Amino acid sequence: MTIVKKEVIDGVTIYTVDKDIDDAHADNLGNRFVSASMINFIIRDHDADVYAADGKLLLRFRKGALSKTNATAFYDNVIDFAETPTSNRGSTSGSKSKNVYDNPKIMSNIIGFFDRFPPNYKVAFKKAGIKAPLEIRECRFNRDYPDKFKKMIPLVKEINDLYKQYAPDHFEKQNKKAKQTYFKVPGTAFTTITTNVNFKTSIHKDKGDDAEGFGNLAVIEHGKYEGSETCFPQYGIGVDVRTGDMLFMDVHEWHGNLPMKPVDKDAKRLSIVCYLRYKIWLRTKNKTRRFYEKHNHTIRRLTRPGSASRT
Repeated sequence: MTIVKKEVIDGVTIYTVDKDIDDAHADNLGNRFVSASMINFIIRDHDADVYAADGKLLLRFRKGALSKTNATAFYDNVIDFAETPTSNRGSTSGSKSKNVYDNPKIMSNIIGFFDRFPPNYKVAFKKAGIKAPLEIRECRFNRDYPDKFKKMIPLVKEINDLYKQYAPDHFEKQNKKAKQTYFKVPGTAFTTITTNVNFKTSIHKDKGDDAEGFGNLAVIEHGKYEGSETCFPQYGIGVDVRTGDMLFMDVHEWHGNLPMKPVDKDAKRLSIVCYLRYKIWLRTKNKTRRFYEKHNHTIRRLTRPGSASRT
């Protein structure tokens, strides 16, 4: 990483950085894992804004911005679900196989709404003899655990408020879309939340989220560990996001995590990524509340236990 400029304004260190890897060679980063040799500088203990040399905001990091009370409530209500193993993260898990069953089992799950039906849903529609409904669905967590879903929302709303404060341009564009759909986390600009537990992602660019929005990343720790810094290898920079911290980041840049090194054998790193999925907005914008309720009722009825396996 080459720091072109560094200054401190109102207690925030502002970095302007150049790329270690030019765009012509950056695609070679995809589906690899971040190594320590790729990263020259890690932000750990101070508020920081990082801009690319062309003036584009790369990330905004704020230490201790989130409340402990809301973080604890989120963790207590979500952790059991978040630890459910899955193999559907494809190349993000480092897999090169197109067969989902060949992928490694990792703890990465979604909450809110999603824009793809799993195979068993399609089987359920076929058995019922109906045309597949609009391809938008509730995620299993909020469908099956509505009380726990309500209890985790205060942290998501807090993240939403900080997003509005620290990345207002991105927030306004995203929130304008969110206001046009009922398929979202209530009172927020987010349709979807991804939770990851001890998941070392490969280097990737996020797909499916709103291109005008920004990534919102929070972490909740349980036990002690080292590593797991969120990194931008093309720029050679990383951020050590810990409990209470907020990272707003351009998820359309190459990014991934350094390996986690547990100090306590049962250490857990729950990462929380809040975003708006573009196809959810596109397919449901300006749909009525009646449509929202009827659609969810139809999907629940056809995929309830006994109709199809649950996902």
